[in-house]
Amino acid sequence: MLAPELLHLSSDSQFAELRIVPQKHGPITEESLRQLLTLPEFASLFPLEQAIKTAVKDVNNLSVKDEGCHELFFRIAERCDGKITLETTKDKMQASMTLVAPWGGKAVSLPEVLQQLKQQNICMGLSKQKIEALLNAAGKLRPGESVSGVIAVGRPVINGTHAKLERKVPLARERLLQPQEREDGTVDMRNLGSVVMVRPKDLLMVKIPATDGVNGYNVNGEIIPAKAGKDLELKAGVGTEISPTNPNMLLATAAGQPVEFRDGMQVDDVLQIKDVDVGYGNVDFKGSVLISGDVCEGMRVRSSGDITVMGFVESATLEADGDITVSKGVLGRQLGGNELSTHLHAKGQISAQFVQYSHLQCLGNVLVTKQLLHSHTETDAKLIVSDSSGRRGDLVGGWVKAEQGIQAVTIGATADTKTELYCAMRLDEQKLKLKELDESIRQLVVTKLDMEARLRKLPPKAEWQQDAVMVEQVKMMLEQKHTIDAELTREEAEADTVRNDSDSYYHRNHIEVKRHMYANVEIHIGGAQHKTQREHGPCVVENQGAEITFDYSNRN
Repeated sequence: MLAPELLHLSSDSQFAELRIVPQKHGPITEESLRQLLTLPEFASLFPLEQAIKTAVKDVNNLSVKDEGCHELFFRIAERCDGKITLETTKDKMQASMTLVAPWGGKAVSLPEVLQQLKQQNICMGLSKQKIEALLNAAGKLRPGESVSGVIAVGRPVINGTHAKLERKVPLARERLLQPQEREDGTVDMRNLGSVVMVRPKDLLMVKIPATDGVNGYNVNGEIIPAKAGKDLELKAGVGTEISPTNPNMLLATAAGQPVEFRDGMQVDDVLQIKDVDVGYGNVDFKGSVLISGDVCEGMRVRSSGDITVMGFVESATLEADGDITVSKGVLGRQLGGNELSTHLHAKGQISAQFVQYSHLQCLGNVLVTKQLLHSHTETDAKLIVSDSSGRRGDLVGGWVKAEQGIQAVTIGATADTKTELYCAMRLDEQKLKLKELDESIRQLVVTKLDMEARLRKLPPKAEWQQDAVMVEQVKMMLEQKHTIDAELTREEAEADTVRNDSDSYYHRNHIEVKRHMYANVEIHIGGAQHKTQREHGPCVVENQGAEITFDYSNRN
């Protein structure tokens, strides 16, 4: 080890100074200099690595030369104060502090931290407790060691929730497909419930209003505005009214059967029939129709509300502006040219226990609890072929076009019956709608900016407040600006909804198989196609990257 007296503190005690004669003390190594710096007087100083390298090189070069008899001078360490570093995330929602322990100098103090925070404009979401904890931790570190931690967190924005409607009464489809329990606890499979009726003043539906949301802020104190939820109108149909004491409540004004539509409900008169056959004739009724028996071959039933059939529908046509519920089965046969003899068309939902050789078309869900065989099914919503336990539900043959997806216990058959499935075929429509909304928003923003510019150019209010014409013009401009703001908020909320729906389109609209999917099932999801060549177990079938994929991760 080199002699300790070769190293001294500078006159101001800020540096460790090496005074060395090359011929007398050389050659030397970097390690020997570092050993000198471990002496108690210098151990807390920061080693100057480049100066150490230079000292070793110069001393060793002169140690064998005549010039090496002269003393050389190097500063190889220095006293350093503690350091503070503040960093914010890219979104400015979080700020972190790093403290470096001093090399023989002053530790970072709380006033220094506050000064740095002020300089970097970190002013919101600060935690004094976390700052003090980091300062305390830094005081226990060895020279040069560091400690880091989050000291400020912004408040995330909470966007408003969309308004929604909650129905408070059951519908025919919910009661008539649920077998009733006997007094002894057993289930009567023939008794499928009584007719659902309401009386005047009964509460039908409640609107839960949209919320405005809560603004957020980042650590720099910048406000992040919340997006208000999308509102919707609660509409009163025939036989209903908005409550005079609460605009968010829909009440019945007449006795009858409740029928749900998109934005509200109505109460229909109910026509009760035993059987629809040639003896009774076709039915065209303004209201809901309850058929306690069957709809026979060749007959037609038309309703402006719901159609409920307690028995069978066989080779007949049913058309409803509401739901169609068949408690037992829908039967048909194949005619020439791939035509089927039974047709069910609804603007609401279609429900039945089993269906064969029939054409089903509706805007709502199609629910078949046992079997859907060799039929043609079209729905803007979802097809579900399953009982409540998820153990039985066969979809075999024919074709299905269900925009929002297909769920069944079994699809296809061991005999490799050809079954065609189509879903999620309207992504282009979603994208076109989003493009139109974005363009409309752009135009509204331009109009809003123009209106704001015109308002800013108005002379001082004192100059025109006595001018009735001018006052009216300003009032109209402000009303127009308010209308633009409201429309812009509405369309931005709608665009966000459509954009989110588009981004998750194929993930939401898929095919789910609970037990088996057999060979010869043709799958079409968007533009992707696949024909099964073997049996598949429980799986979710999706369009991923324009290819059909099978996910077995949720297998029972």
